[in-house]
Amino acid sequence: MSRLLLIILIVAVGVGGWYLYANYTIEVHRGAQGNLEYVKVVPRGARAPAGGEDFADQPPVAAGRTFIRIATFDVEGLDENKLANHRVSDVLVRVLPHFDVIALQGIRAHGRGLLVRLVEQLNATGKCYDFASSPAADREGMEQYNAILFDRSSVDVDRSTVQFIEDPGGGFRHKPLTALFRVRGPPEAEAFTFALIDVQTDPNRAAAELDLLAGVFRAVRDTVRTGGQTEDDVILLGDLEADHEHLGQLGRVPNLTAAVSNTPTTTRGTRLADNILFDRRATVEFTGRSGVFDLMRECDLSMQDALEVSEHMPVWAEFSVYENGQPGHVAMKSVMKSR
Repeated sequence: MSRLLLIILIVAVGVGGWYLYANYTIEVHRGAQGNLEYVKVVPRGARAPAGGEDFADQPPVAAGRTFIRIATFDVEGLDENKLANHRVSDVLVRVLPHFDVIALQGIRAHGRGLLVRLVEQLNATGKCYDFASSPAADREGMEQYNAILFDRSSVDVDRSTVQFIEDPGGGFRHKPLTALFRVRGPPEAEAFTFALIDVQTDPNRAAAELDLLAGVFRAVRDTVRTGGQTEDDVILLGDLEADHEHLGQLGRVPNLTAAVSNTPTTTRGTRLADNILFDRRATVEFTGRSGVFDLMRECDLSMQDALEVSEHMPVWAEFSVYENGQPGHVAMKSVMKSR
């Protein structure tokens, strides 16, 4: 009898192993130094968002939307220990889904595994988020960098445009991140497309970096893209460490406007440090609605609990899903690569 049980057990293990091999793949993820970060079993034919790649299957488009919300949030040294803190991660999972696109600053990790885990926590609630960050975060073993989270049911990203701004002079302590997006839902020719520049200035040299960002804004705006077109809707957002009246050369870019003015963006309520900037004549898709997401009021937190998440609060602005802010307008630009 025992011999028969042994044979049955061996057969079961063999069949189980064959089934696992035939239907699943095992992904081994390593950090920049080659160290093992985690192992994941993924069904064959589907790709997890590890490394910030697109899923093979697109989620359904968010129906009935006439606008999207774009936000910036300095998560201030978000590392493995901070993400493992349930008080912090619970707030992030509650707050981030309020926005379709979120430019994050202050990611502190070697490689992008931290972003994978953050996205997994968001999507465990039924969401469809992914992230965009330059592969250089892995190659260069950067200790702190920016990233962009986005709801895949709301927007697409052109992965070929996701990159850190080249900085041969070393003028930026944290390289700005840029990427090109298109809203999902409207016909592609009518959908709002935009370039984001995700920035975090160094408080000790904010004035010099703000002057450099004026050139970055122009360079992204003037970049010739797919089809020989340029993207006029450029949105620069992040932790600027300056209010809307003290942006240096960046503030002198013609028609540049700030989504937030005269409102503190820090948790302590002492200063305006974070903002969303764009050319008001070009980006007419801005609906006029914007604000600061008060972590204490919206999540019923004490000051100390909110500070545990960040010294900064999210800043957001709404934009129409349609190019030029109205349906039926066929955009002259064609800058997104087809999927």
